[in-house]
Amino acid sequence: MEKYKFTLNNGNCEIPASGCRGNSGHMLPVTDWLADLPESIGETDLVEVQFKNTRKGYYHNAEHLDLQKGDYVAVEANPGHDIGMVSLTGRLVPVQMQKNRIDLTRYEIRTVYRIATEQDLRRRDEAKAKEQETMIRARQLAKDLQLQMKIGDVEYQGDGSKAIFYYIADERVDFRQLIKVYAETFRVRIEMKQIGARQEAGRIGGTGPCGRELCCSTWLTNFRSVGTGAARLQNISLNPQKLAGQCAKLKCCLNFEVPVYEDAMRNFPDRSTPLETKDGTWYWFSCDPLRQEITYSSAPGRPSNLHTLSPDQANEIIGMNNRGEKPYTLGGKETTAEAVENMPDYENVVGQDDVTRFDKKRGNGGNRRQNDNGGRREGRGGNNRNGDSRNNQRARNNGNSQNSHDNAHN
Repeated sequence: MEKYKFTLNNGNCEIPASGCRGNSGHMLPVTDWLADLPESIGETDLVEVQFKNTRKGYYHNAEHLDLQKGDYVAVEANPGHDIGMVSLTGRLVPVQMQKNRIDLTRYEIRTVYRIATEQDLRRRDEAKAKEQETMIRARQLAKDLQLQMKIGDVEYQGDGSKAIFYYIADERVDFRQLIKVYAETFRVRIEMKQIGARQEAGRIGGTGPCGRELCCSTWLTNFRSVGTGAARLQNISLNPQKLAGQCAKLKCCLNFEVPVYEDAMRNFPDRSTPLETKDGTWYWFSCDPLRQEITYSSAPGRPSNLHTLSPDQANEIIGMNNRGEKPYTLGGKETTAEAVENMPDYENVVGQDDVTRFDKKRGNGGNRRQNDNGGRREGRGGNNRNGDSRNNQRARNNGNSQNSHDNAHN
């Protein structure tokens, strides 16, 4: 029986190809939860093959090879052949193609040639070893031609006959001359592929401020536009340094909880609608959707005589205003601007959010140490009588010994 194999390449456990595992050593891993069903494997001859970083392709297993997840295969390319790793087989491959919105009328499904041999893998490794040097040289050549573009990554085909140059550009770039220079310099077929800043971050990878791997390199494939409205809806401070990810764009995770906040604010009144009471007019100041609280101020745009209401209470007063009625007072609970600004979203009981928490001297701990020391000093002071008694006893013993010695000498 084959034993399980665990790796620590990125914190995930990797089980052999015959089992249900995520290819944790590569980006955009897929867990085949139907791997143990024999009928799932023979249902389709399509297989998903992963190449460098996030590049994947779908191929026909026309020769009906016994392919399992993790096998390296030689697949059809234009020109020559490419070497990749099988990342998914069986029934989930068409589902994955549908998830990635692959149009079969335009997508050319090529063929799996064979399981990669040692010679194929050796040739692929030789080509892969040239990628870093090629990328540095390609950036210099693009700079010499004064092209406003950035070469983000270079990927050689498995047989070394073609190289894909991934670049980022804000505007349209005429790189016809650049392709000629690249072909003369690197002696391979050149393919230029433009990607966005989010795709570049997904290809390079990294760790986000949350401590986990980037979503774009682990599971996120469809990039939705992210606006500052998502941050405003969640009452997040519009600080570019905190809202921007490694791609220098707004973080994709800002969109994750937007539906929750939209659902929580369904019964919230319009912010531009003031509340009329016999005491005066009250204006929207702030809100907390998760607590279902709205804070109103007696002065527009600044905190003054703040009162916190629930959405139902605010809607009730708006309904009375629409009927021409005004309540005597706003009601709710009175609060201050400092209390609203300093209200914690959660209990930071151990101070885990402070990066320099180990560099600070805790006041309570210092007091405890001082009290302990003081207590110990008091304890020692309280036992001074015992200490004095012992010292006096030693002095008397020494005196008696000295007297005995003098008597004996005399």
